[in-house]
Amino acid sequence: MNSIKRISPWAWVPTLYFAQGIPYFIVNNISVLMFAKMGVPNGDMALFTSLLYLPWTIKPFWSPFVDIIKTKRWWVISMQILMSVAFILLTLSIPHPDEAVMAAGETPISLFTVTLILFIITAFASATHDIAADGFYMLALRQGEQAEFVGIRSTFYRLASIFGQGVLVAIAGAIELKYDNIPLSWTITMLVTAVLFSAVSFYHLFAIPKPASDKSVLEPGAASAKAIFIEFGRTFATYFTKPGVVLAITFMLLYRLPEAFLIKMCMPFLVASREAGGLGLSTAEVGIAYGTIGVLSLTIGGILGGLFASRIGLKRSIWWMAACMTLPCLTFVYLAICQPDSLFAISTAIAIEQFGYGFGFTAYMLYMMYFSEGEFKTSHYAICTAFMALSMMIPGMFAGYIQEAIGYTNFFWMVMVCCVATIIVTIFADRKIDAEYGKK
Repeated sequence: MNSIKRISPWAWVPTLYFAQGIPYFIVNNISVLMFAKMGVPNGDMALFTSLLYLPWTIKPFWSPFVDIIKTKRWWVISMQILMSVAFILLTLSIPHPDEAVMAAGETPISLFTVTLILFIITAFASATHDIAADGFYMLALRQGEQAEFVGIRSTFYRLASIFGQGVLVAIAGAIELKYDNIPLSWTITMLVTAVLFSAVSFYHLFAIPKPASDKSVLEPGAASAKAIFIEFGRTFATYFTKPGVVLAITFMLLYRLPEAFLIKMCMPFLVASREAGGLGLSTAEVGIAYGTIGVLSLTIGGILGGLFASRIGLKRSIWWMAACMTLPCLTFVYLAICQPDSLFAISTAIAIEQFGYGFGFTAYMLYMMYFSEGEFKTSHYAICTAFMALSMMIPGMFAGYIQEAIGYTNFFWMVMVCCVATIIVTIFADRKIDAEYGKK
């Protein structure tokens, strides 16, 4: 009997997608704040943390191996164990720079070589886990159950975001405030992460079912490895010969350009001293304003964006969403110029910007789905997500050096100028969108 009948999806879907979110937010978001608090210059911090996006950019190239070798369940469990070990080692690898060097913002990135290597390992394991978990979800659940639990998986992924960017940051802030020791605060925070993630991974050893449909393609009766690679090559060939592919790739790379620059420097700006042009927030305050209120606003914006698009379709909603993607960036111009003291004012500005981003991002996701329609819908969508990651990685690599050269206020004005790119690609993309696509 298929074990999926004995294990309710409620026993593993929520925890699986919570576990999927934790390493992503640790690697791509928490690392930024940690390096900023430890005094790494913005240029080096932005460059190296942006390079951590690389595994998500290139994951379509090794996704066939997840089909060819072992089962999806094996990949899920193995990657979770690997990430648990990496988190434990991260706890032991965090260096303790001199306080004066941290305060001056002159901590060399070379001091974090081992930490960065562990982040890279975690990033590759997390990207592989994404492939396996999404594939397993489709294998282990019937079609009706997949639709039923899609909201549940999204909710728990967002809860992982709040936990990672809100709760963990608040823990780091509380420890820093109590012991006045920044390295210790992040060591303990990583320890909490390691313990929690290890516990979830151990739980999954028993809670994740073993559906009969989850098998390696190398097993008897399944497609051969050669056939898989032939189809893999055909997937890429058909993607890059699709009508309008150049426009689609340009849209995917440039629609989020303002946000790609802004998001990389957001947390460093929040914790930078007022003398340096920042807001001087404590780590705990960042956990409240950005990690909790900001993420909740992002989630609400995304939900409302989806409902809005389902009513009027992608073509009619894309301009509203492009406006929401760009105009709220002005809130950071306001924050940089006025440097308000009120946490309420700061949180409100962040909430507006994040709500706009969540609402506007809906058009981006729908456009990727629209362009992926056809014979290789799933594989083509995976390639689109690679361009999505690339659109964040490349601007982020240079964001820190640009900010160091022109200051925070001019940097955020530059972000507003980048909104022109969003407008231009939206003009051209809008002409190619089916008027009925996306309507309920």
